[in-house]
Amino acid sequence: MSVKRGLHSAGAMAFVAGIICLLVYLRALFCGFVNYDDPDYVLNNPLIRTLDWNMVVQAFREPHAGWWMPLTWISFAVDYRFWGLNPAGYHLTNIVLHALNTGLVVLIADRILLGQGAGGGGQAARLYYATLLLAGLLWGIHPLRVESVAWVVERKDVLNGLFTFSSALCYLQYVRVRETGKSSSSVYILSLVLFACSLLAKSISVVLPLMLLVLDYYPLRRLRNASFASLVAEKVPFFGFSALMTIITISLTGKNSFVVLISDEMFPWYERLLVSGNAILQYLRYVLWPAGITPYHIIPDPVPLVPYAVATVLVAAIFVLLLWYMRSTVWGAATWLLFIIPLLPVLSFLQNGDQGYAARFTYLPSVAPSIMAALLISFLYSRVERIQRQVVLVSLVLLLSGYAVMSYRLIAAWDNGGTMWTRVIDYAPSSAAYWRRAMYHFSSGNYQSAVTDYTAAIELVTPGWRPFLHNYYAHRAEALMAAGNYDAAVADLTTAIAAYPHPAYLSLRREAMRGLGKEREVLMNVEGKEPLGWYFEPLPEVR
Repeated sequence: MSVKRGLHSAGAMAFVAGIICLLVYLRALFCGFVNYDDPDYVLNNPLIRTLDWNMVVQAFREPHAGWWMPLTWISFAVDYRFWGLNPAGYHLTNIVLHALNTGLVVLIADRILLGQGAGGGGQAARLYYATLLLAGLLWGIHPLRVESVAWVVERKDVLNGLFTFSSALCYLQYVRVRETGKSSSSVYILSLVLFACSLLAKSISVVLPLMLLVLDYYPLRRLRNASFASLVAEKVPFFGFSALMTIITISLTGKNSFVVLISDEMFPWYERLLVSGNAILQYLRYVLWPAGITPYHIIPDPVPLVPYAVATVLVAAIFVLLLWYMRSTVWGAATWLLFIIPLLPVLSFLQNGDQGYAARFTYLPSVAPSIMAALLISFLYSRVERIQRQVVLVSLVLLLSGYAVMSYRLIAAWDNGGTMWTRVIDYAPSSAAYWRRAMYHFSSGNYQSAVTDYTAAIELVTPGWRPFLHNYYAHRAEALMAAGNYDAAVADLTTAIAAYPHPAYLSLRREAMRGLGKEREVLMNVEGKEPLGWYFEPLPEVR
């Protein structure tokens, strides 16, 4: 089999994997927007309402909705030009981008394996291309991908993935061409440009240079013919872009009204370590057993020290064992590093919200484990007898079918804000989740349900959020007024004003008193109170 034919077959597998992913995620076309970042990113974002040079300049000049990601904003502006505020168009773009990314994962697997077994044709070739297809599907239709595809604002994930995977693919091709002695500078430059584009979509890929070094170690094994220092020097332009992106992100996000990073005073370092350790263990669990995935995992208040410490010790033990046996299990160490490194920016060491972990954060980290899992399954298949091979095939079909069904069902959680927060509440009820669902009910005109959820939010409020409890009461009062219960609304507003006499609270209580038919206005002045928070602002968004 010629190299040309082999590449064509790898491309065919990439196409098939992409189409399968497209079909699995078409359910997301029927999802709407959710009241979780979608209003800031799309619904109420004036930046994306025009698509001209001025918009492009503004996207690059300053952050929007708290983040500097110009290519993502431009992509939303393109969607708005064609679709307005029809959510189906935004979902379609996400689905197509993810399907393309799935195909790229297949091609990355092909570049890593370098066509091993394909050249001989026959059963070996069929097994090789089946392995490529399996790698793409294990990654693409895994339920952990749903959040990145079905949530409109995670355009930044799939768009970043498109450029990051393309950059990695070009780098692998650069290494392959370089080993033949031919000129490879153009492929290297293309990889660098694509890496820069990935950073302009989402800064999560700042760690790609480290991942490329791991690939140099294994499976490329470049250390046999080159020094580590030379390989690092080769990545200097990549590290330069990463450093520049870090500087831009820190400088620009400090100029907006969003609180990006949580202070050490609010979140001490020992808690960050424990929350990070628990998050890694949860990611491992979800990769192996993707049951109970929800869109929101809030950090408990207070942090449960003992179970989180146990989780952290387990993760540390895995890390130490892999390093200890690195020579004999080099593939395991490389896979582990390629899984951990892209998680580093989203662990709690740089906490920027109240999320402990999130399915969307596994978009890049899951690529290496998916490829390695496909290789191990292929190895097992080639070593067992014919009857046992049938068992392996049936098990694979059941596994992939299970992934597809689980992903299809999980997409339904993103139909609207109500379904999204209901899934969160079903698995892990919290004050923040009830608060968000109450906001959805209120905006939908279901005022009594909003009152019920606000009440649950008040009852479940954690110590860290008690200083902002006046917001809870004020919001419930607004829902009570809309439901016609002015007596209870006045009581809630009185409680809110006692904590923080914001003029809006006073105005709303006067309106509630008028609803009771009372002409006199009731005012409460509280002297010497420091403002404790915001009025009618949602709880801090999870970024």
